[in-house]
Amino acid sequence: MYHIILAGGSGLRFWPQSRKDRPKQLLSILDDDSMIRMTINRIKKIDDDPSKIFIVASEKLCKLIEKDVTEIPKENFIIEPSGKNTAPAIGLAALHIYHKDPSAVMGIYPSDHLIQQEDKFVEAIKIAEKMASEQSVLVTMGITPTYPATGYGYIQYNQEKDGDKTQIYKVKTFAEKPNLSTAEQFVESNEFLWNGGIFVWKAEVILLLMKTFMCELHDSLDAIYDSIGTPQYNTVLDREWELIQPQSIDYGILENAKNVYTVKTDFQWNDMGSWKSLFEVMDKNQNNNVAKGEVLTLDTKNSMIYSPDRLTAIIGMDNIAVVNLEDTTLIMPISEAEKVRDIVKMLESMNKEEYL
Repeated sequence: MYHIILAGGSGLRFWPQSRKDRPKQLLSILDDDSMIRMTINRIKKIDDDPSKIFIVASEKLCKLIEKDVTEIPKENFIIEPSGKNTAPAIGLAALHIYHKDPSAVMGIYPSDHLIQQEDKFVEAIKIAEKMASEQSVLVTMGITPTYPATGYGYIQYNQEKDGDKTQIYKVKTFAEKPNLSTAEQFVESNEFLWNGGIFVWKAEVILLLMKTFMCELHDSLDAIYDSIGTPQYNTVLDREWELIQPQSIDYGILENAKNVYTVKTDFQWNDMGSWKSLFEVMDKNQNNNVAKGEVLTLDTKNSMIYSPDRLTAIIGMDNIAVVNLEDTTLIMPISEAEKVRDIVKMLESMNKEEYL
């Protein structure tokens, strides 16, 4: 089995801590290790051979990541010329894995998720690996929801087990991020799991499905495949990548394929997508506040103050996030954390590169 880490994201919702030259996956948000280091350490509990771990990202990000995870062989960094969402990135990785081993199973992992109870994670991946190695199927990780989250996608699954295969269920459909009332219905029905964005399948199987459902992408991947190991590879990659349309693997393949299954698991999982998700997993004080750095609070509760560089004092606040860095300050209700990406877009439109 080979393990593919998708590390091309920019982490817009973690601005201003996340910047172009230090995206979220390279930040040490929770402890001394970066998010991608935590991801690699987790994968090593499945297989401690670093030559089986591959990383997909831009050339610039690959160079930054190389400094953080020195045990990964240089040739295991797969460069995508630009961000095109998950389907092209996974297709490109599948080409390289198939070129190495046509019968290989590949696991796909985001670079910046928080997973606790890692023994359950390892068990779930091994269950998925066994099924994917024996059958031409796509296997997803479905996490038992603990509350009606509106920031996650959902998987609706058939509650009848697939034969005697423990924890494995047939997927009925995928649902995008719902509003609160819909999320409440999902959780109450007991028919839905959170979509953890972790997948296991054979490289050959995903490439064949791309040929069926994403034929233009497959045509470009086919041309790239023929150039692997030749002096023309980078030229062909750049040429074909320009033609590829951005698309998610969920929309392009998983919502169309019939052979999709999910491993139902209940490890503690958070996609660490925003300041709100960070607030949810960090330790709180008696007033349900999170403070990082030199922080003073008075009559303040349910808030997060992230100020590693300077003293910050907060008075009379509730449900507030304050991110106070050397060159920028972000203040918002924690519930509005998804809108940080809109601030980043405003800065881009203003050409404020020094803050990006």
